[in-house]
Amino acid sequence: MTMDEESAATGSGPFDPEVAREPRPFYARMRQEGISRFHFGEHEAVFLTRYEDVHFALRHPEIFSSAMDAVSIGQKRPLIPLQIDPPEHAKYRRILDPQFSPGRVAAMDADARKLVNEIVDRFVDDGECNFHTAFAVPLPCTLFLRIMGLPLEHLDRFLAWKDGIIRPDVPFGDLEAAERVRNETGEAIYAYFEEAIAQREHEPDDGLLTSIMHAEVEGRRMSTEEVLDTCYLFLLGGLDTVTATLDCSIAYLARHPDQRRRLVEDPSSIAGAVEELLRYETPVTGVPRIVTQDVEMHGVQLRAGDHVTVVLGAADTDSTEFPDADSVDFDRQANRHFAFGGGPHRCLGSHLARFELQVALEEWHRRIPDYRVKDGVELDYSPGIREVAHLPLVFEAS
Repeated sequence: MTMDEESAATGSGPFDPEVAREPRPFYARMRQEGISRFHFGEHEAVFLTRYEDVHFALRHPEIFSSAMDAVSIGQKRPLIPLQIDPPEHAKYRRILDPQFSPGRVAAMDADARKLVNEIVDRFVDDGECNFHTAFAVPLPCTLFLRIMGLPLEHLDRFLAWKDGIIRPDVPFGDLEAAERVRNETGEAIYAYFEEAIAQREHEPDDGLLTSIMHAEVEGRRMSTEEVLDTCYLFLLGGLDTVTATLDCSIAYLARHPDQRRRLVEDPSSIAGAVEELLRYETPVTGVPRIVTQDVEMHGVQLRAGDHVTVVLGAADTDSTEFPDADSVDFDRQANRHFAFGGGPHRCLGSHLARFELQVALEEWHRRIPDYRVKDGVELDYSPGIREVAHLPLVFEAS
């Protein structure tokens, strides 16, 4: 039975919530097949799952394009820089990469640690919290809004919009309803940023939005449309992926006290823990691509126009690259995971994300070294980008 036949027979597929809860056995079966085809109603998708294939696809955008046709998420134009392929891609990365350089990110250290402790202060005396809403959402979202120069009081609106794009509230598998929600949400996002751009034309500030508005691409200022397409992407990335990664990391540590105690007793191991949990959990499970030219891989013919999902999570648990891949090893060497993607489209904010994760785990374990998931709770993970919206922890603060 192929993976597609198994999916049809059992109702289990790569975006099934049951798979999201514990994806690694499903990844292993997908890797055995190598290149899998899944049908969702009238839609077909191809899945690349082995490390070598994922590596090849990410490094060859001339074959596996990240262009707008790869996925529809309510956008009117290609999102910048994600949906612009080389060589055009480079001109945008040249102006955006410096905004998220290691040096610029490191300068945020004191403010970030202060924010972490202010957030912890809100619930630490209660002895319990829903980690997702109490910590994993407000920390990266507050930092992102400060960077962008956007008002914190608009956060609930932004969160509703990014969920409308990433996790539309429709019955599982209803692709038409999901597309309708995404299109309506996209209109709202564009309208908001059009107004924000107009305001900053008259009242510039020192936020990233103003900086992007005045950035020059090949000797000209970015157009309003280019700024909008950049902000649309930043909203989705800045408000979701670090939150999801924090959820996955703390959920793992809460259920593995020996690993958690190591971080408490040896904070120097946290940097390795961040990388290993990114690999093992891989919150962004896959990224979409569209085939631009006929290509054969392992005897499977891919045609121009085929939609492909590059399954990062499956590659990150492939034992051909990671010895003892199903074990978590904070001392793992040469941890070449794909949690941030790879190739030209490697995540623009990876330095910022690593920084936020390290500061969060350091300060959290300094303040709350002993915690666990509340008794009787089974954790649910959202598919696609694996967040844990209900993550009740009980703890004793230090």
